[in-house]
Order: sequence, then structure tokens, then C-alpha cells
Amino acid sequence: MLTHEELLAAIPNCLDSTNFAGLGEKYEGKVRDVYVQNGRRVLVTTDRVSAFDRVLGLIPYKGQVLNQLSAWWFEQTADLARNHVISVPDPNVTIAHEAQPLPVEIVVRGYITGVTKTSLWYLYEQGDRQPYGIQLPDGLQKNDPLPQPIITPTTKAEKGGHDERLTEAEILEQKLVGADLWEEIRETAVSLFKRGQEIAAKAGLILVDTKYEMGLVDGKLTLIDEIHTPDSSRYWLADSHGDEPENYDKEFMRKWYAAQGYRGDGTPPTMPPGFIAQIAARYLATYEKLTGTTFAPGAQPAVERIRENLTQRRGGAEG
Repeated sequence: MLTHEELLAAIPNCLDSTNFAGLGEKYEGKVRDVYVQNGRRVLVTTDRVSAFDRVLGLIPYKGQVLNQLSAWWFEQTADLARNHVISVPDPNVTIAHEAQPLPVEIVVRGYITGVTKTSLWYLYEQGDRQPYGIQLPDGLQKNDPLPQPIITPTTKAEKGGHDERLTEAEILEQKLVGADLWEEIRETAVSLFKRGQEIAAKAGLILVDTKYEMGLVDGKLTLIDEIHTPDSSRYWLADSHGDEPENYDKEFMRKWYAAQGYRGDGTPPTMPPGFIAQIAARYLATYEKLTGTTFAPGAQPAVERIRENLTQRRGGAEG
């Protein structure tokens, strides 16, 4: 893995935003820039990182870790679910099918944890034994494994907003998703999560919970966005499980902000370079533990390579 000194030296070169003329209209999200062209989405994962629903900093190589790790996970789960990836021509870039996103995001949880007012543990601690409409047994303690993975659906939050809690009954009553499609979504999400847990366990990690974003491509259920990365999932180091497990995801950063007394309101404190390097090391370590390969930083994204890949893929076979 890159040394602390190498990570410190990379901080000034973080990829904050992109401007690729000729790649179509640009949409800027929390952590990536998206270009849409001829039914294709060019997803450029930057080094921006968010916490408490706000963009709060830049972490070197975070974008490359998320882009490459998510592409790796799509390969590991290709037998369970189709995904939107056409090609990954660059360490920062994925070219994907333009999908019709579903209005519901799927959070699968294997442990009862969390600190926000919508978290499973907070609701349970307040006496709610049926959070998200799911019956939970008495006697659970914070960070305990759940008897089986559970799904806590949410609406897709707008930038700067919060996810809305949903129950399965509300999804069907509001006709957000049809009954047959919802059943397919549930089965797919649970199978993906179990595969993720198995692979994480072999790597010395615990996949605690994760969020899946799904959509329709040609009317068929398709995984979109990213999966099982340190931004979309919560990972604990396996031998640290307990009251204060060691995070290998962006929760490591959130805990630092909370320790400074910041929880999302007002101006956030500035992260010192040494701590930024520590966060980067966690992202890289998660990548290396899961894939079994050493992270090798790539070049900044090149618009010429992206254009060439788009041209080649328009008339050829697609995954």
C-alpha cells in the first residue's frame, strides 16, 4: 500500500471536478460528475467525499478506489444480478448504460448499529421493535448481528437532504414499485448482500450494511451506481467487532467530525493533512483486503480515451 508520506504528497492533486467538453451535459453529484451522451452515462468518480449529507473534503485516490472496487464487485456478482457497466476505460471512469432509476433505494443490514435518528439502533433503542415495519426481537445490543439480513428501503435523497424511511407496505401502496418487481428487488438485494458478506469475511472484514441503487435498462432490473465500496457500505475490521468496532469506510471520517463536536450543521472543521492521509489509507486498505491486489494509482482521466471508448462501443457488442 502507498505510504503515509505518499498519501500526504497526493493531497494537493485530488480530483475535485472535471470539465470534459463534448461529452454531453454534465451533472454534478455528491462524489462524481456524470455526462450523458447518446444513451450512455460517463461516470467520473472524483475524490470528493461527503458526510452528514454535505460534501466536506477531498481524499486522495478515493475516486479511483471507488471506481475500480465497484467494477471488481460487479464482476464478483455478475451471476446474481445484471449491472449497467459497459466498460471501465480509465481508473476514474465507468461508461454505463443510461438507466431509468427506481425511486426506492435498498439498504440491507446485517447488524444493528448507527447513530442518526433514522438508524436502526437509534430507533430500536427508543423502543421501536418494528422499525421500517420489520419485527425485531427483544434483547439486542448495539452492534449485534441481526438474526438475518433485513431490508430497510428509503427514497433517493436529494443533495443536502435526508433519506425518507419507507416500509414495504408503503412502497406497494404508493405504487413506487410494482409487487412483482419489488419481490425481485428484495431477492436480488439479499443474495448480493450474502455474497458480499462471504467475500468480506475471507478478507478479514465484516460487511455490516450496504445500499443498493437499482434501475431499469430495457425494462429489466439492473444494478446502477456503485456497490460494496467504502462509501456505499459499512465495513468493520473482523477482529475489532464489539462496542467500538474499527471502521474501514467513511464512518471513520464521520467519527472524527463527531469528536470535534460537528454533526452536520454550520461550517465543518478543517481536516488536518495527517488525518486526510489516514482516511485515504483506510480506503486503500479496504480495496486491497477485498481484491487481494496492491492498489496502483492511475493517471488523471483523459477525455480522448473516453471519447475513443464511447465510439468503439456504440456499434459493437455490449455487456
